[in-house]
Amino acid sequence: VFGGLVWILVASSKVPLPILQGWVMFVSVFCFVMSTALLCLYICGAHGGSSSWVALDAICQATAALFYLSAAVLEAYFTYNIGLFSHNPLVVTIYRENIAAVVFAFLATLMYVIHKVYSLLRWKSS
Repeated sequence: VFGGLVWILVASSKVPLPILQGWVMFVSVFCFVMSTALLCLYICGAHGGSSSWVALDAICQATAALFYLSAAVLEAYFTYNIGLFSHNPLVVTIYRENIAAVVFAFLATLMYVIHKVYSLLRWKSS
């Protein structure tokens, strides 16, 4: 959910730095699709209770947590730089949208880290 909000907020803002914003968009879309695919596979029962699926889940959550951490830090740095030039009303709007994107990116990172910890605990016990 938080990743979808990051996706929407970054997509709705103007893109003064396309490479950085492109990485944030890639991470949010990639993690959203990956998490949705894993959820659908678990709901369908494709895992069959195998321990390799638990390891796959832990690896995917670790990858998503690292990707989101890098995207959140880059987005925060970009937002900080925009804040230095916040005299124009259009820039203030972009600044506010990016602040919200940073907050949701760090929340998504936190959720992926928590899920990774529980996945590693489940992997260790299986």
